[in-house]
Amino acid sequence: MDSQILSLYAKGLTTRDIVETFKEMYDADVSPTLISKVTDAVKEQVLEWQNRPLESIYPIVYLDCIVVKVRKNGSVINQSIFLALGVNTEGKKKLLGMWLADNEGAKFWLSVLTELKNRGVKDILIACIDGLKGFPEAINSVYPETYIQLCIIHMVRNSLKYVAWKDYKAVTTSLKQVYQAVSESAALSALEAFAEEWDGKYPQISKSWRSHWENLNTFFNYPEDIRKAIYTTNAIESLNSVIRHAIKKRKVFPNEDSVKKVVYLAIEAASKKWTMPIRNWKQAMSRFMIEFGDRLTDHL
Repeated sequence: MDSQILSLYAKGLTTRDIVETFKEMYDADVSPTLISKVTDAVKEQVLEWQNRPLESIYPIVYLDCIVVKVRKNGSVINQSIFLALGVNTEGKKKLLGMWLADNEGAKFWLSVLTELKNRGVKDILIACIDGLKGFPEAINSVYPETYIQLCIIHMVRNSLKYVAWKDYKAVTTSLKQVYQAVSESAALSALEAFAEEWDGKYPQISKSWRSHWENLNTFFNYPEDIRKAIYTTNAIESLNSVIRHAIKKRKVFPNEDSVKKVVYLAIEAASKKWTMPIRNWKQAMSRFMIEFGDRLTDHL
């Protein structure tokens, strides 16, 4: 029964939902007290998991956050769930931790990265992040040699916020010419072409891409098959979709512990499928070993 309760809880069902589900499916009466007791036992697992030692190096780490609504001091507030998803030297995904805070800020990310360091992560080769101000500096203050790659999907989404629906498809296609270019010089030419075509209507898009270029261009140093391993957001997007699916049934969480329990159980279920290396990992590792040398091989 405990495993069934936890499975339903991981899917985002509330205590009341679980009581009703057991009644409908099994004609069984399960008390809210029992459900709380079973799910509260997860709190210790979450604490242990969150403080476990980590591997000494992760070639790629994706850093992202999801916003949830939580009841706090009698009112409902937005809180951010901070997520650090690592790809280890075998190419397998591992969620390194999750953290809750009242908003997303580079200062909080700094504390997350410091915690990762304290838990044994000595180096990160490439960090894939969103465009939050001060984020690259926060990473490099803890991991000075880490390359930054801004998440392409985040950049595209932020760009499209400005765009009228009738131009949506055309702008998306033009942006694709930039980030799918064969080289950095070709990408910059495509960005010039984009600016010529769209600056009249949406000057802020090309301006944003240019201002972020230093942290957008990392993946152009690699062949196309390896680029996909770096800039693809499939890893973090699939994780986010699992979490969103678990939290969407709950409009508001009663407290922070409830958020952590639901997200942890959803992650635990999702991670059982993370048995294979990400695509093109062998080629990526061969390239990384040549490029990063002792920084990588010392940890193998």
